[in-house]
Amino acid sequence: MTINTTQPNGFYAESACDLNDFKVLTEQVLRIEQVPHASDVQKNIAIYDMPALTGALSDPETRRALMAEWAWLLHSSAGAFVLKQAQPDHDTIDRATRAYEAIIAREKAAGGEGADHFAAAGNNDRIWNSLQKLCEEDTETYLRYFAAPAIDAAAEAWLGPNYQMTAQVNLVHPGGQAQQAHRDYHLGFQTADISATYPAHVHELSPLMTLQGGIAHCDMSIESGPTKLLPFSQLYRPGYAAWRRPDFRAYFEETHVQLPLEKGDAVFFSPALFHAAGENRSEDVHRMVNLLQVSSAFGRAMETVDRVGMCATLFAPLSVAWAGKTLTEAQLDAVIASTAEGYSFPTNLDRDPPVNGLAPETQTALLKRAVLAGIEQSELRALLTAQDGRKRA
Repeated sequence: MTINTTQPNGFYAESACDLNDFKVLTEQVLRIEQVPHASDVQKNIAIYDMPALTGALSDPETRRALMAEWAWLLHSSAGAFVLKQAQPDHDTIDRATRAYEAIIAREKAAGGEGADHFAAAGNNDRIWNSLQKLCEEDTETYLRYFAAPAIDAAAEAWLGPNYQMTAQVNLVHPGGQAQQAHRDYHLGFQTADISATYPAHVHELSPLMTLQGGIAHCDMSIESGPTKLLPFSQLYRPGYAAWRRPDFRAYFEETHVQLPLEKGDAVFFSPALFHAAGENRSEDVHRMVNLLQVSSAFGRAMETVDRVGMCATLFAPLSVAWAGKTLTEAQLDAVIASTAEGYSFPTNLDRDPPVNGLAPETQTALLKRAVLAGIEQSELRALLTAQDGRKRA
């Protein structure tokens, strides 16, 4: 089911979002006959018994049929599915858990604090770039951990081949608070004002570029706070404009679903699905999930460009032109947009954390700030170099 939410000027506005349209979409029901490979449907979430589907993944034709079913769920139906025992090697998961706990302890001892997006500071630990850190901490465990054909097939189902894997561990201890309902990367990591500058068709493109997932590192009861999901909510096209609204968030809290997970299970969902980590109300479950954020191979420019060098080269004449009032601000913005990196990601979030929002300062913002402030060339070069250094792994 789709609802015509296109607005006449080609942009989505928070004020124009209609909760009644949202309700119509999210009141749909997923039926078991619509997902022939699933073993069950619970609370509108399709459940797949991956050990029983090993043969299906091994055959190219049945693998494609299974992936098409998952893609349909993400794009046109409930927006999420669970793969039971996507990683059935529990010894490997336990070894990865111990490696992650060691990394958390080291980073805490070094004074690091992995802040959580969309949640107040609370009783949780975060590892940014857990992918690379596990590979370096325990290479053999990393090898076995990601040697998981079910996870590979899920990523390929949504993004096609040659996807880019990243991951972040979230460890929520008893008493850890819930996140607020949100959408995710890309547009979900922008402020409301910045998100509103992107045309409506880009809002519809954004969720096609990323797949969200999570691998359970322990058994998770509802009481321990597994991810809250609102099935079919990704179908609401202006959702990146709507998710901050109190009425949409209140409706999410009234109608979301949660499913218990077992160690080795994986949940995958569209980044446009309204979701939030739940509150850990248990007394003894330390809920660890390795959050997978998988990106399309196509999210890259055609050429490599030395934008630090270009910004440094351009800065002096740009500053002179601005100071001499031979450039309007629109012209200044245009030349900076053609020169500097206008996006915060990818970056190293340990060293380059978000500033006054959900994303770090961009090179574009830094260059314009330097021109307007009239700083010296040497200072601009130092700022650019430091910013570039923070982004590196």
